Amino acid sequence: MPKALRWGALCPWSLHDWRDTIVRVNSWLSDLPEEHAMKHEETGAVTGTKDKDYDLIWFVQACLKNALKLDTYIDDAERSGDQQLVELFRRAQAASRKGAEEGKDLLTERLNQPG
Repeated sequence: MPKALRWGALCPWSLHDWRDTIVRVNSWLSDLPEEHAMKHEETGAVTGTKDKDYDLIWFVQACLKNALKLDTYIDDAERSGDQQLVELFRRAQAASRKGAEEGKDLLTERLNQPG
């Protein structure tokens, strides 16, 4: 089965949509001011304040990248005929997509809050 058809059957979003989201998240991360990046290195032990927004953006990005990478692993497992690995990687990919969607929803909610 062609990769595009299989992907569409597993996920209502296209692979292109996922890649666009990763590009946007990477853009947001690269646009952060330098003091924000330095603040992120501090985990709260000194200031008592963690940068939760940055962590949430990172989490969404990591989930999306993982979902895409797992597509390659699924293809590899299918080529080798290892159905057990295919199923494992598909479950992991679904969990990554779910984490990304939950993170995007939470991020949208927080970004729309005043102040």
